[in-house]
Amino acid sequence: MKRLKLAPAAATVLVLAAVVAAERSRTAGPGQTQAADATTRQPANEGMGMDRYFPNTEKLAPDEMRVIACGTGMPTPRRSQASTCFLVELGNGEKFLFDIGSGAATNIGSLEIPFDALDKIFVSHLHTDHVGDLSALWTGGWVGGRHGPLQVWGPSGQTPELGTRHFVETLRRAFEWDYRGRMGVIPTSGGELVVHEFDYRQENAIVYEKNGVTIRSWPAIHALDGPVSYALEWNGLKFVFGGDTVPNTWFTRYARNADLAIHECFPTPPQLMRKQRLSAQSALNVATSVHTVPAAFGLVMAEINPRMAVAYHFFNDFDIRFPMYEGIRRTYKGPLTMATDLLVWNVSKREVRVRQVVINPDAWPAPPLSPPGQPDARLRTPFSPFVDGGRIDVSRQLAPMIQEFKKQNGLK
Repeated sequence: MKRLKLAPAAATVLVLAAVVAAERSRTAGPGQTQAADATTRQPANEGMGMDRYFPNTEKLAPDEMRVIACGTGMPTPRRSQASTCFLVELGNGEKFLFDIGSGAATNIGSLEIPFDALDKIFVSHLHTDHVGDLSALWTGGWVGGRHGPLQVWGPSGQTPELGTRHFVETLRRAFEWDYRGRMGVIPTSGGELVVHEFDYRQENAIVYEKNGVTIRSWPAIHALDGPVSYALEWNGLKFVFGGDTVPNTWFTRYARNADLAIHECFPTPPQLMRKQRLSAQSALNVATSVHTVPAAFGLVMAEINPRMAVAYHFFNDFDIRFPMYEGIRRTYKGPLTMATDLLVWNVSKREVRVRQVVINPDAWPAPPLSPPGQPDARLRTPFSPFVDGGRIDVSRQLAPMIQEFKKQNGLK
C-alpha cells in the first residue's frame, strides 16, 4: 500500500484542522457552537473545487483584498517558516508589504509577482526578523525587473541613529560594492532606495494616502521606543498589522472594526526553555516583557473583536501550536488563524476566506509591468588595470554570437 505524501505546509493545515475539530467537539457544550477557526473553514476555490490558491490564477474582485503570509516565524528563520512579512493586495491593483524579515524574500519571489509592483514596504521596527531581507528585496528586485525605487516607510527612534532613515541609508552604504557593481550594467533607477520616516509617537495618524488607500500608524511597545502598528483602510475594509508588541491601549483602541487583525502570539516561557534552552529568567523576559503570550493575545482579540484574528510569530509545530491554541481559547472564542507561511486570506464584505498557497519553488522573476530600461554605460565603474589584465581573450569565439544578438535586438 502506497503512503500518501503531503507537503509540510499542507500537512500542517490538515492535521491542525483535525485537531481543531476535535477541540471544538470537546469544548462546545449542549446547544453551544464553538466559533469557526480558519484552519477548519476553507471554502472551495470558485470553479476549481479546491482549498488552495495558485498564484496568478485568480483575479481579485474590485472590492476584494488578499493577504498572503510571506513570513510568520521566529527571529531564527528556517526553511518552513521565514521571519515576519505580510503582503496585502487590493482589487485596485495596489500592493503593500508589511515588514520584510529574514528569509521572506524567497516566499515573495515564489509568488511570481512582478517586482515593480512590490515597491512599497511598511516597517514596524528594526529587528532583523522584521527587516533582515530588505537588502535581498532591494537588490534582487532590482535585478529581477523593478525599474523604479524601492520605497520604505518606517518609524523614527528616540535618537536619529535608532530610526528607519538611519537604518536604510546605512544599509545602502553597507552594500556599496553591490550597488556600484550593478551601475551601468542594468538600469539605474531600480537601485534607488527612498525612505519615508515618520514620528513613532503619533497616534492613528496617516502615513500614506493615495488611490483610495489610507495607512495609519500608532505606537507599539517592544524592546525600545520606536516600534509601531499599522492599519490599512480601503474600500470599507480594514487590515491591521501589529508588528511586535505587548498588549497596549493604542492597539485595542485603533484596531477595532478590523476585518483581518494580525498580532504576534509568542511561545510561553516553558516552551522557550524547552525548545531554545533559555534560562528561566531569559525566557520570562522575552515572552512577557517584549512579546505577547497566547492568553494575552486572546484578551486583545476579545477586546477588538475582528472578523478574523491571526496569531503569528511562533514556529507552527505539533508540540507548540496546540498548547498555544488552547491558551488563546481560554480568553478568546472568535474566528482565528494559527498562521504559518503561505496562508492566504481573501477578504471582502461578504466573507473572510482562508486557504493555502501552492507555489512554484523554481519560479523565475515575473515579467515586469513596465518596459525594460537601458543601462547608462557612463555610470559603470571600470576594473583596475591589474584585474583587467587577467582576462583570457575569448573575443573570437564570442564575436559571432554577440553580432547576431545585437542584430536581432537592434543594438549598436
